[in-house]
Amino acid sequence: MLYFVLKYLHIIGAAVLLGTGAGIAFFMLLAHLTGNAVVIAGVARIVVIADFLFTATAVVAQPVTGFALVWYLGYPLSEDWIVLSLLLYILTGAFWLPVVWMQAEMARLATAAVKQETPLPERYHRLFWLWFAFGFPAFGAVLLIFWLMIVRPVEIW
Repeated sequence: MLYFVLKYLHIIGAAVLLGTGAGIAFFMLLAHLTGNAVVIAGVARIVVIADFLFTATAVVAQPVTGFALVWYLGYPLSEDWIVLSLLLYILTGAFWLPVVWMQAEMARLATAAVKQETPLPERYHRLFWLWFAFGFPAFGAVLLIFWLMIVRPVEIW
């Protein structure tokens, strides 16, 4: 029974991580494409909250449930698919942490533009394109982790 509870929590965490990440990217992109600072400020504010509530929770749950599963099933941490999954998880975090800050900063810049009745500043646009670029390696790494969790290849290197 413990195995199924851990596996269930691990899969739910992975789904939340992937789903929230994709949803946040979609909503931020659509808000940006409007060019409307009011829309961008509102969406970015909600996205920051969603990232802290959902993504951050999943980010913590994944290694906890993952290590519990590895321990329960008796896998050595040195297995190639586990090592690569962990490295990709660290890579994802290295891109996700700055993205959270960028989203908060874009929300702040858009809110300031609304209050001052000015166009979005150039800094907002630079941050947006950096945020956009950071999404690709993070999203790709998460997709690869999903594949590794499903296939669990014995030899990778």
